[in-house]
Amino acid sequence: MTTHAISAAGLGAQAPDPQMLTPELLRAWAWHKQGLDGTLQGADAADVFTRAGWARSVGGANPYLTLFARAGTSRAQADADVLSLKIHELPTARGCTYVLGHDDFSWGLQIGRDAAVAPFRVLARMGVERGEITLLEEQILHALAEAGGPLDPKQLKDVLGDSVRNLGEEGKKKGAATTLPTALGLLQADGRIRRVPLNGRLDQQRYAYTLWGLPGTAMDDDAARGLLLECYLGWTGGATVKQSQWFTGFTLAHTKAALTTIGAVQVPTPSGEVLWMMPDDVGRLASFEAPAEEQIQLLAGTDSLVLLRRNSGDLFADQDKGKKVLGSALALQADLPDHPIFDRGRIIGLWQFDPGKARIAHWIFDWATPAVSRRIAEVEAWIRDELGDFRSFSLDSPASRQDRIDALDSAG
Repeated sequence: MTTHAISAAGLGAQAPDPQMLTPELLRAWAWHKQGLDGTLQGADAADVFTRAGWARSVGGANPYLTLFARAGTSRAQADADVLSLKIHELPTARGCTYVLGHDDFSWGLQIGRDAAVAPFRVLARMGVERGEITLLEEQILHALAEAGGPLDPKQLKDVLGDSVRNLGEEGKKKGAATTLPTALGLLQADGRIRRVPLNGRLDQQRYAYTLWGLPGTAMDDDAARGLLLECYLGWTGGATVKQSQWFTGFTLAHTKAALTTIGAVQVPTPSGEVLWMMPDDVGRLASFEAPAEEQIQLLAGTDSLVLLRRNSGDLFADQDKGKKVLGSALALQADLPDHPIFDRGRIIGLWQFDPGKARIAHWIFDWATPAVSRRIAEVEAWIRDELGDFRSFSLDSPASRQDRIDALDSAG
């Protein structure tokens, strides 16, 4: 890695015996670091996202289940926290949207700044000059100030008129039909405006924009990258370089520099993988013991436990890795096609919500213990009473997931 890299062996007695780091132990360790073992029960939403990781939001219900599974948070409380800006959905790592706690707003936006600039490069190749976008940004700010409240994109286009340039068929082919989205993205990345969900809910993708004025950070980009990687290793309990690069989008050079800056250490595993961890976690892992009793959770396929390292194949027991749904082996897919059911970090089944019958369709690989059945009933009632449906992403619908529901029923 670098001449400054430190191995866990250099930490002496604190270093865990690599042979003890079995898949079972590492799954339980990640489970613990994610606060899914009850250690975050009752925590406020911002604290959950700070300690367990930002919740991926693509117009689906994952942020709600992230909070419910860890802290028991109701949908009403989560929506109230969004309204009061204790938590907020923002574009950050790789330009993807996550729900963050308030302490992470400014530097989270800084991490996503390059992704916000990227669309302008497309516009530049179509003859749009930076000055035109800068002027449009100022006109957007003026329109929002004059309106005295949020405006959705159609309302903004109506107010701005010819200031929003239509880029024709060429623009549509390149994903930039007009100049408005780029200007909005740059303003949001600067913290000068923010998106507001039209109905106050996180599980949809209809937004308006309002003025914000979020102060920036005093840190440079290198420091922000170091902070993200430090948080990431804390959220996951340890990750490979490749896994961290997938989440952060950092180059290998930036990743190496950040790992050195934050003092991360290398921990070898029996499989041959090298995990990078924060020094304090190395000591904690050395004395960690997996819970003896069942700890059952139903999570979204985009939950941080799965998505941060994108390693769902590692979360199946060996005997379950060959199981298939609709002809595809589950452990060979980078992203889970269905939502997982977990016990102490191991995927023991899959589920989907069937709104037509107000029930959870599920497949338990072995057999449903009383704890499994009880948790399924609890999550089923929560979805039915508080969400109405459980969408994976904005375009997910009961019709689009019917084949998967039928497949889970058949397998179960």
